[in-house]
Amino acid sequence: MSATGLSAFAPGRRSISGEAILRGGAIIVISAIIFFPVYWMVLSSLRSSSESLSFPPPLLPHGIDLSAYAQLFTDKPIAHWLLLSTFVATLTVIATLLLVIPAAYALSRLYWAGRSAFGLLLLFTQMMPAAVVVAPVLALYRNLGWTDNLWALALLHTAFVVPLCAWVLKTSFDAVPKEIVEAALIDGCNRWKVLWLVVLPLTRPGLVAVSVIAFFASWNEYLFASTLITKSDLYTASLGLATLMTQLDTPLFVLMAAGVTFSVLPVFFYMAIQRHLLRGLTAGAVKG
Repeated sequence: MSATGLSAFAPGRRSISGEAILRGGAIIVISAIIFFPVYWMVLSSLRSSSESLSFPPPLLPHGIDLSAYAQLFTDKPIAHWLLLSTFVATLTVIATLLLVIPAAYALSRLYWAGRSAFGLLLLFTQMMPAAVVVAPVLALYRNLGWTDNLWALALLHTAFVVPLCAWVLKTSFDAVPKEIVEAALIDGCNRWKVLWLVVLPLTRPGLVAVSVIAFFASWNEYLFASTLITKSDLYTASLGLATLMTQLDTPLFVLMAAGVTFSVLPVFFYMAIQRHLLRGLTAGAVKG
């Protein structure tokens, strides 16, 4: 047999098809397009002011200049903004879990008249743009005296994220075998004990997914925060970053440094729980 024929049977040698090359090239190009804005934001934050305004701007760093971060933390209370954003997002997560757990359990495990219609109606609320309800929400909050109140802002964030989170958690509850629930009921557990002692421990990834959705929705929200919060000492990070852009001057390198700082906590938060998040978002997608 010729050497060419023997090479076909050589262990560990695989030919790369043209389709695989095209697929790999497409992945590289798409990844570059997606991550280039992030790269540009980080690069711009590490440039000097003169280099940031140069044309054409260099694609590679010529050095590291941390003056933008020094100016940001010296002249602006960004640490206070981030602390308040963390406070509001944490409250939103806690309130969302307290409301979503019984709601998702009722949609998944309890049988009552109008359950399907209620679930669809709950989901349809996500189709309403926030700009449509911002005026009545502002009027309601003014009548209640809840403006310039971070607790009330977190409650509003919770109201808008609960419908989606209820459906996400419902899929996790649906994935729990009904035999386990029935066995717990036969052993003497009531519905609340089944929920807290049986269902929740088996659906931790779903709880993580709900927490992430609620956290990011609150962290990135700007419209209602800018409408309901007027005192500068109560500004969250999304509001504080908007104050960096003025009619007279917008320090680009400082603005980019603020964007990087604003993104650090969510990125680390996501990296820490991404494994559980993927399991939670796909729970119930495949049933054996």
